[in-house]
Amino acid sequence: MEIFENEIPIQMVDLKSQYLALKSELDSALFSCLENAQFIKGPQVGEFELQLSKYLQGASVISCANGTDALQISLMCLSLKAGDEVIVPAFSYVAAAEAVALLGLTPVMVDVNPDTFNMNPNQIEEALSTKTRAIIPVHLFGQCADMERITGIASKHQLYVIEDNAQAIGATYTTSQGRKQMAGTIGDIGTTSFFPSKNLGCYGDGGAIMTWNQELAATARIIANHGQREKYVHELVGINSRLDTIQAVILIQKLKCLNQYTEARQNAARYYDEALSSITNVKIPTRFGKSTHVFNQYTIKVPAPLRDSLKKFLDNKGIPTMIYYPIPLSKQSAYRDSGREVGDLAHTRQLCQSVLSLPMHTSLSQSQLERIVNSIASFFR
Repeated sequence: MEIFENEIPIQMVDLKSQYLALKSELDSALFSCLENAQFIKGPQVGEFELQLSKYLQGASVISCANGTDALQISLMCLSLKAGDEVIVPAFSYVAAAEAVALLGLTPVMVDVNPDTFNMNPNQIEEALSTKTRAIIPVHLFGQCADMERITGIASKHQLYVIEDNAQAIGATYTTSQGRKQMAGTIGDIGTTSFFPSKNLGCYGDGGAIMTWNQELAATARIIANHGQREKYVHELVGINSRLDTIQAVILIQKLKCLNQYTEARQNAARYYDEALSSITNVKIPTRFGKSTHVFNQYTIKVPAPLRDSLKKFLDNKGIPTMIYYPIPLSKQSAYRDSGREVGDLAHTRQLCQSVLSLPMHTSLSQSQLERIVNSIASFFR
């Protein structure tokens, strides 16, 4: 690995710098939480839910233990039956398909748009069967899927829509009529993760459910609390899924900075765009016109035969990269029998061989960005 004297190492995600920028506020808030010793269901949990609800223009927010639980709870709210089918993208993290399969439902995997990486609405109707009950679009890498078309198809066929918004919190979707909606609040129910590397991340695990439907909100809150509204009175089969107070304390402080974090990511993305767009073998991320992009990841495409060589080349220069995701969900052994794929998933297979995510966080310096793009350019000379 090349050594660069007097340079701060480039991180894929730089959580320490983000902490240092908020150190006094976080330390004070955490110390207060420790002194009060209300580690479960402390008042800060409700305060965070209220603040996130305001950020999301008033949608109800139910916090929980992690983003995968949020997906599972959301599915449980819909009273689906074993064998019912739920449409998910084949190019994505496993969480959506996992939550579906854990409940005895069938994940039906459809292809994605090769430019935006998000679920291709053209594939949805082809995937429908008499057992289809719901669609889970994943807002991959930081921008919304084509929600207007997806919700239109869902309405036509009386299907539920659950948004996986773990990577796009803060993104805004504009409908063809000009209505602006926050990502995660467009379908029947939305979910998100507060895993530390997310745009709004805590210092452990955490997640949330968001919805405008008050009946679904109440049901989600009951399910997340062992199926009880009143202590020791269990109305539903539920699970134990809580956001702990310490994580809520951290999220309250970081939510105040979310717009600032988004702007920093967008600025870094603009630099990448300008510097990389002239390199023939590099395809910069395509923007979907109806959605803003909050860049949980900045993911380029390079010809498949060169992708792994470029990754190794950058690693040797001290520049971390990640491949999100190297294997289609339909080819994972866990889902070969429990899931169903639609079509040949050609775009998903191609993306798994050609995508590469570059460092993206709120503390990237000009010199670090220059070093990253200059290294990529030198590889292709």
